[in-house]
Amino acid sequence: MPVALALSPHLDDAAFSAGGSLAHLAANGWAVTMATVFTASVAEPKGFALACQLDKGLPAEVDYMALRRAEDVAAADHLGIEGPVHLPFREAPHRGYGSPPELFAALRPDDRIELNLADAFEMLLRELRPDLILAPQAVGGHVDHVHVVRAIRAARPAAPVLWWRDYPYTIRHAEPQEPLAHTFAHLPSREIRFDAACESRKAAACAAYSTQIGFQFGGSAALAERLREEGAVERFRVEGQLKVPLPHDA
Repeated sequence: MPVALALSPHLDDAAFSAGGSLAHLAANGWAVTMATVFTASVAEPKGFALACQLDKGLPAEVDYMALRRAEDVAAADHLGIEGPVHLPFREAPHRGYGSPPELFAALRPDDRIELNLADAFEMLLRELRPDLILAPQAVGGHVDHVHVVRAIRAARPAAPVLWWRDYPYTIRHAEPQEPLAHTFAHLPSREIRFDAACESRKAAACAAYSTQIGFQFGGSAALAERLREEGAVERFRVEGQLKVPLPHDA
């Protein structure tokens, strides 16, 4: 059975950006795992980190990341894939980024998290031995996404990579930031189209991230409409040679 590994910066990125493709692979006999990088709970968050929780209607005493990890388990179930992997790294607001603009600006010089990420990715790759990796291009420029791309490349995976276009950053601006565009510009493009069943699985998985839907989309109805506008297709850049053929598009 071929193995696919999605390396997701946050608890929702893989489902939003590549959920239909993950469901499509699983429906065609692949073992598919989502591993999310920045999932660590932080006791007594302060400042901007706390504001990122309060603005979603969650009081300070709630373990925000525990809620999000539970949402991720439900999302994986909706996609029909393996149980998710949660790596114990802290999100950017817990690493010194103190405002929304800072999340989409230059990496802090004291933020050396990608060294730890590369080590963790190497261990995960040895354990799972994936035939295919799916990962972000860091469209939108979020610092956590940029770190994940850099760390994956530092880990030098043997498997080919389908680099996804980070949703919903792709729809927030006509020309979203693409700080790593030069990394992907020379790579061939690939579309994966999936059937109505996988499209439905993706919609259910995205809706499972209930703490994020109001903030990201303005509600579940708006999310559903946005996903319908995308159609049953996801777009990637392909790096490396696919040794195991992808299932035929629906």
